[in-house]
Amino acid sequence: MFNQPFNQHDLTRNAFMLRGPLAHLGYDWWWHSFTAQDAETGEDKPFFVEYFICNPTLAEDEPVFGQLPANREAKKRPSYLMVKAGCWGEDHCQLHRFFSLRQTRIHADAPYEVEAGDCFASETALRGSVDVTPADAQAHPEWMCDAGSMSWDLALDKQISFNVGYGASKPLRDAEAFAMYWHAEGMKTAYRGTVVCNGRKYLVAPERCYGYADKNWGRDFTSPWVWLSSNCLTSKKTGKRLENSVFDIGGGRPKIYFLPLDRRLLGVFYYEGKEYDFNFSKLHLNVKTRFSFEEQEEVVVWHVRQENYQAAMETEVRCRKQDMLLVNYEAPDGVKRHNRLWNGGNGWGTVRLYDKNGGQWKLVDEVEATHVGCEYGEYCAEP
Repeated sequence: MFNQPFNQHDLTRNAFMLRGPLAHLGYDWWWHSFTAQDAETGEDKPFFVEYFICNPTLAEDEPVFGQLPANREAKKRPSYLMVKAGCWGEDHCQLHRFFSLRQTRIHADAPYEVEAGDCFASETALRGSVDVTPADAQAHPEWMCDAGSMSWDLALDKQISFNVGYGASKPLRDAEAFAMYWHAEGMKTAYRGTVVCNGRKYLVAPERCYGYADKNWGRDFTSPWVWLSSNCLTSKKTGKRLENSVFDIGGGRPKIYFLPLDRRLLGVFYYEGKEYDFNFSKLHLNVKTRFSFEEQEEVVVWHVRQENYQAAMETEVRCRKQDMLLVNYEAPDGVKRHNRLWNGGNGWGTVRLYDKNGGQWKLVDEVEATHVGCEYGEYCAEP
């Protein structure tokens, strides 16, 4: 299993996971991010859509919000389908729509399907809408969202996967070994369709969407929380777009049986068909990782260096703070621990790839990355 190639599709890892203990203390979400073009101006605009399920066996006739003061007092845990959608940029927003899981259809086996109202998600299609008025956003802080409206109708083609191997295999899933699991079924995904956001129409084209799709599930989140990914890549060596490439980095402080493994990341660069794998759970690779995050006045900056016994990858990404949002989630126990989780979709930076030959590092390529999905946060007290 440790020799399993990472670029291997596995719909069973992308299926609904909330069975056994996770059904009453667990979350499962499918995340999608992509760039669209304004139908009138042609200007790029990055978007995200997520379908988040929490504690299905605790479902009631209406969504149960963990942030409601009465529920917090009673230690009542959340239960709902949350449809999260929004955009990045100076007019960034995150919009939440909630459904009772008693009114949600979930296809529990692979391939997954989730449907409630006009919201639908599967391996090949996304549809839905969310509309939050300013009055409702102000009156319902437990919704943890902004005001605005967005609808979407999209087809998906998941082209390159990041299969993290044994760490998310069925034996370790069944044992609930990790507090948080990750699978990127579509770390390079082609989207096609339309988005209407706050009254403006956007067109989504496969060749310009720079799309991404993954999922997380478990009983808790991670702190720190790191994510960086892009497939809009240009070789500085040749000056040409890399059409068959994508990098993906995620993790932070995974917990195995409640024991934290400090500062561990899963990373991969699929470089024109060649894999550069920096997966700490593959012990034979002897992966070493260093990373940092810096919040400056106008930008935030990630530095990551990962190496294995035969290659290295150095990543530096920046994103403007005014383009980002502080993304909101409550954990399955009802506590909102992440209150400064930076989240963006139009970061930029460089990735340097090295091969090791005869004990010496040799630069393979320096790659310019744009349209970078990026995230960082640590647990902190409520603002």
